[in-house]
Amino acid sequence: MNAMTRRTIVGTAVVSMALTLAACGQSGSAPKTATSKTVGLLLPEKTSSARYETFDKPLIEASITGLCKCTVDYSNANGEETTQKEQFDALLAKGVKVILLDPVNAKNTASWVDEATRKGTKVIAYDRLAAGNVAAYVSFDNERTGELQGQAMLDALGSKAANAQIVMINGAEADPNAADFKAGAHKVLDGKVKHIGYEQSGEWKPDVAAQKMTDAIHSLGKDGIQGVYSANDGMAASIVQTLQANGMNNVPVGGQDAAIDAIRRVISGEQAYTIYKPYKPEADAAANIAVYLLEGLDITSVASSITPSGGAEIPSMLLTPLVVTKQTVADTVIAGGLYKASDVCNQQYADACNTLGIK
Repeated sequence: MNAMTRRTIVGTAVVSMALTLAACGQSGSAPKTATSKTVGLLLPEKTSSARYETFDKPLIEASITGLCKCTVDYSNANGEETTQKEQFDALLAKGVKVILLDPVNAKNTASWVDEATRKGTKVIAYDRLAAGNVAAYVSFDNERTGELQGQAMLDALGSKAANAQIVMINGAEADPNAADFKAGAHKVLDGKVKHIGYEQSGEWKPDVAAQKMTDAIHSLGKDGIQGVYSANDGMAASIVQTLQANGMNNVPVGGQDAAIDAIRRVISGEQAYTIYKPYKPEADAAANIAVYLLEGLDITSVASSITPSGGAEIPSMLLTPLVVTKQTVADTVIAGGLYKASDVCNQQYADACNTLGIK
C-alpha cells in the first residue's frame, strides 16, 4: 500500500456506488445549482497518451453536466507547460471558481495554484498531484500501480526472473506519478531479478523511449536483455517496435493505461501486460468533488482518504488499478466496459481472440 495513503476505496463497483450515493445525498436529492456554473478542465497532453482525449475529457464532461446545470471549459496543453499556464490564467480571468488540473509539470504549479486560492478559486489536482494549495486530489494509488507493474514483469519472466537482466524506461521526471510508479516497481523487482542493467526516463515520449531502448541494446547486447519495464503503453509501443526491428521478439514488455493498441499487443503476445485504471470512477470522483466545491459543500463525504503534501493534508480519492494479461483481458477491460470485444478483435486479431475465448 502506498505509504502516503491513509485509506483507499477498492473496486470499481464500490467506488461508483459510493459516488452515486454521495452525489445524491442521504435525502436522495443531488446538490442543486440555481444558475449555470463553469468548471475548468485542463489536461496535459494528446500525443503521448491517448487516454485524455478518448476517456478523461468526455467522461468528466458527461459526469459534471449530469450532476448540475454546469458547463465545462476545456483545454489541452499538448505537453507544453507554458501553454497550460496560459490556459490556467485564462480560466482565472474568466472568473472560473473550480478548476480540475492535470499538470504537465506538477512540480512547478505552486505559484499558479496559490494565486488561484487567493482569488477564491478551488483547484482539484486530477490524476497527478499538483504542487500548491490544492483543494482536493483524485487519482489512483500510484505506488501500488508500480508494484503491480513490477510483479507482472516477474510473472512474465517466471522461473527466469532470478537470472534476468531487465531494462527500465520510466516516465517523465517532472511527473510525480512517474516517481511513484518507479518506486513501486523497484520495491518489487529489486532483489528478485538479477540486475537492472539500464534505467532511463523516456519522458512519456515514444520517440525518446525508442532511442533509450536502442541505447540499451547497444549497451547490453541482444542477449543481455530479458525484459523491459515501460511506464506506459505509448512508450511500450515504440519499445516493442525497436525490439522487433532488432530481431528480439520474445522479450516481455510491460506498460500502463490499457490503450486499445496495447490490449491488442497483449492478446497477440507482443506485450506481456498493461495496467487498467478504470477511468469512469476517476472521472466521476473528480466531477462529484468539483460540483460539491461549486456548491460550497463539505467534500469529505466524497473524498475518502488523505494525502500529505507540503505539510498539508489533502482530501483525496485514490483508486486501485488492475493488471491486464492475455488471460485477463475479458475479465477486466471488456467486462469493465472500457472496450467491446468487437473493438479489440478486429480482423488482424480475430484468431488470437478466438484462442483466448474473447467474444
